[in-house]
Amino acid sequence: MSGKLQGRTILVTGASQGVGARVAKTYAQEGATVVLVGRSRKKLESVYDEIAAAGGSEPFAVCLDLLTAEEKEFAQLAETLAESAGSRLDGIVHCASYFYALSPLDFQTVAEWVNQYRINTVAPMGLTRALLPLLKNAPDASVLFVGESHSEKPQAYWGGFGASKAALNYLCGVAADEWSRFDNLRANVLVPGAVNSPQREKTHPGESSAERRSLDDIMPQFVYWAGAESRGRSGEIVYL
Repeated sequence: MSGKLQGRTILVTGASQGVGARVAKTYAQEGATVVLVGRSRKKLESVYDEIAAAGGSEPFAVCLDLLTAEEKEFAQLAETLAESAGSRLDGIVHCASYFYALSPLDFQTVAEWVNQYRINTVAPMGLTRALLPLLKNAPDASVLFVGESHSEKPQAYWGGFGASKAALNYLCGVAADEWSRFDNLRANVLVPGAVNSPQREKTHPGESSAERRSLDDIMPQFVYWAGAESRGRSGEIVYL
């Protein structure tokens, strides 16, 4: 590893498995201090131990259920980070995602739509809002939202999940526009595509693993967009 994220503190949601876990491990290998956020303590501890065993900077682990979290919980997290990790945060990667199943609209429920919006759109807004003062204190802060191709290309059966991810794209665009007056803040959407992850296995059950890329294949892009090399680029939707 090249140490491209040396000295940075980056928070990763959904860090207990899949893309989030791999991003957290890769960032730690690149020199970052990673804040692991997820709802499963056991899985977070496993990722924490792997990072520590690999010789990376000691991470922070925070159990937080994004499905139920409100302003109070987000504010408490921001306060805890300010006290334990310092007065600045160099980035956020919103990997946490909620998906039920592919189905026609007449089979989808209001509760399913609400819960998918809750984690895929509302939680990234609430968490970013709470951590914004810490991001502003960083010389170069990058906020990344992990998107989905169906957010731009509506297709049958993707309903609430695709709509919530479309709203995530809009959230990123709003943040990028509002932050354009700050030369140290940026926001972008990264779309992983067909990769070997738990979510891909749920959305494409008939697809073989040989048809997907490994998570390692897309990690250089995640490092680039979190590091100094991509400074000045904001408001983009990037297909990896």
